[in-house]
Amino acid sequence: MMDLYELVESIVVMLIGWIDQWVPDQLDFLISPTSIHAYVVLGMAAVILVICLLNVVVMIWIERKFIARLMDRRGPTEVGFMGFLQNVADGLKLFLKEVITPQGVDRWVYVMALVLYIGSSITVLALVPMSDRFFMANVEGGLFMIFAIFTLAPFFIFIAGWSQNNKYSLIGGMRSAAQMISYEIPLMLSVIGVILMAGSLSISAIVNAQSSIWFIIPSFIGFFVFIIGVLAEVERIPFDLPEAEAELVEGWTTEYGSIRFGLIMFVSYLRGYVGCALAVFLFFGGWLGPFTAYMPPEAWFLIKVYILFMILVWLRASAPRIRIDQLIQIGWKRLLPLAMLNIVIAVIFTTMGWI
Repeated sequence: MMDLYELVESIVVMLIGWIDQWVPDQLDFLISPTSIHAYVVLGMAAVILVICLLNVVVMIWIERKFIARLMDRRGPTEVGFMGFLQNVADGLKLFLKEVITPQGVDRWVYVMALVLYIGSSITVLALVPMSDRFFMANVEGGLFMIFAIFTLAPFFIFIAGWSQNNKYSLIGGMRSAAQMISYEIPLMLSVIGVILMAGSLSISAIVNAQSSIWFIIPSFIGFFVFIIGVLAEVERIPFDLPEAEAELVEGWTTEYGSIRFGLIMFVSYLRGYVGCALAVFLFFGGWLGPFTAYMPPEAWFLIKVYILFMILVWLRASAPRIRIDQLIQIGWKRLLPLAMLNIVIAVIFTTMGWI
């Protein structure tokens, strides 16, 4: 089967061949080989973005349905078609409201911080493949680049909270910075064990190295540290201290309304998708799975991502929010030593030739 580039290229060539007869000679540069390559890249970006948009909608639906079952709430399970139309109603409500900018904000920083937060989170999608044939960019150091871009968001959250001239928003931004410092180091260290066992920073190489055994088995401690770090990075309950609507109104998002707030919620689920995808790549064999003749690798990848996301939803419905001092102590006093222990175990497995 063709990979994503070949598929999009065939569609672009077909469309250009169809409209070539209407293009004047003076505009031939619009259908040159260089232009065709640019169209293919834009087409691939559009395909990836549409698929990720659909994934976010499905993840919101899964979260609402699952939490409703756990808490015995009827609304999300009954409204609309199996509760799915509730997402459409809430989306329209957010995106059709008037966009209001409060007085006293630093307008340029207020807007640009949100743009950078959303843009950096969407940019990561270009580096997250769904299989070895369905990707936009498959670079050798893809894993490093994903983490480099993924961990920029707390900086943008901090300056967004500062720009709003609101004490609740400022505290939310400061909590985000504290979370970032406390959890990014254990998060990065938890991945070193996988890199040692796979011998590469390429996502494809890491996935292919798990053809015989998933890394969750020798690196279970690393997975535990990684998933806690991801929860803190994407700021989901019980690590949603930067928002914490009970004590900070809505934290750093207090002064963002209508479509801006809707985009923030969309990006939070998008970052959750990226976090679950990284966990699947690193510990659960990525897109590898049995019965590949009947089920494509992209389907295996999405099944694993959705199952892992349901575990995060389960934690949200079960665990209470922790205090900020507890959050920081867990990062430095618990997760950091466990991440170092995971590296030692990975070195032993690699040295003994068990992987």
